[in-house]
Amino acid sequence: MTVQRVVLGVADAVCGAFGLLTRPIPAAGLITRAQRATGLSAFGDVGFNEPLQRLLDSCVAESDLTLVGRIATRWDAVRLLSNLLRMQQAEAAAPAIAAAPVVAPVFITGLPRSGTTFLHSLLMQDPTSMVPRVWQTIYPYPEHGARNGAPDRRIAMVDRQLRAFGRLAPEFHGLHPLTATSPQECSEITAHVFASLRFDSTYHVPSYRAWLDRTGHLEAYRFHRRFLQHLQRQHLQQQGGAGQRWVLKCPDHVFALDAIRTVYPDARIVFVHRDPLKVLPSVARLTEVVRRPFVRHIDRAQLGRQEGVRWLEGAEAMIAADSRWPFAAPVCHIHYLDLVHDPLGTVERLYGHFGLRLAPAAADRIRLQVQHKPNGGYGAHHYRFEDHGLNPAELRQRFARYMQHFGITSEAD
Repeated sequence: MTVQRVVLGVADAVCGAFGLLTRPIPAAGLITRAQRATGLSAFGDVGFNEPLQRLLDSCVAESDLTLVGRIATRWDAVRLLSNLLRMQQAEAAAPAIAAAPVVAPVFITGLPRSGTTFLHSLLMQDPTSMVPRVWQTIYPYPEHGARNGAPDRRIAMVDRQLRAFGRLAPEFHGLHPLTATSPQECSEITAHVFASLRFDSTYHVPSYRAWLDRTGHLEAYRFHRRFLQHLQRQHLQQQGGAGQRWVLKCPDHVFALDAIRTVYPDARIVFVHRDPLKVLPSVARLTEVVRRPFVRHIDRAQLGRQEGVRWLEGAEAMIAADSRWPFAAPVCHIHYLDLVHDPLGTVERLYGHFGLRLAPAAADRIRLQVQHKPNGGYGAHHYRFEDHGLNPAELRQRFARYMQHFGITSEAD
């Protein structure tokens, strides 16, 4: 155990003894802090109050927050609220932002740890692709001073924040390499209206997740489109005519396919498939690593069971979408083993599926990316099913319909 972990453990014990870690966190106080920090007051027509308070209540009541977790929860909420205020200010100054079309975006999804990030990193090598970067989703607009001539510090700020998180969770970078300029998942976008499964990865919030499942994701994806309109305007101002389509990625999209169809009727959907027995121990371990700085107790077996149940639901959602749900174009199916064995060929097949053209220069950039970061920069990791209460024979049986429906090869073979 490191000195840092000992010190934080003592701080948690002291704060816990005085009841400081279980005090309610009122949303109103965080809203006021964001307004004071930005000097702005208008949020516009964004219904975030109920989701925010439900999240805060669930974090306090169910997550057993550490001192770091409590501080991070408050900081994160103020950051997101501040971004909403700056977005509303930008729209008031330029109403055309909200009228800009978002045309035929590509949504990459599938089980987590199945190669979706690798595929995303390849597609972003094409200059015609627009991809949300980590720094853009953390700070879509610079602080007030930066817009008055001061240097834009957002990339440097996010890199410092990632390094700070790396000190709290040293294993994270090896499991999920991330920098400020990496492509980011869309769950960070929908987090702005506090209707995102991203929070379920960071905290143990079963009541919040149940509420989100009941409520659905339609309003969150309407905001998602609005967020892209803001980034799109900035991109076009900086890059001119470069960039023709959004390429977006998040495993959680499988739970929101009906919302995506409604908000983006011309969306192009990509499912990435992998043997669930390679996915589930990995995602359970990653979730454990992400949560550990923020919660005082993790039941690893319970965590493994929850991930198994949730991603079986995700697998069934993909089967349903493939079988019944009409999209503007048929779903494109990518298999992990094909992707890692022939990355460029897989991208070419994806482009062909949607009638797109991969320019030779873009293909060259993809080749260089593969040479520089084979398999997306991920190293080899070995996981034990028993560490998270997972039974491989039981999982193989439960996911048999998913593997058979999509013709997924067992990686044990």
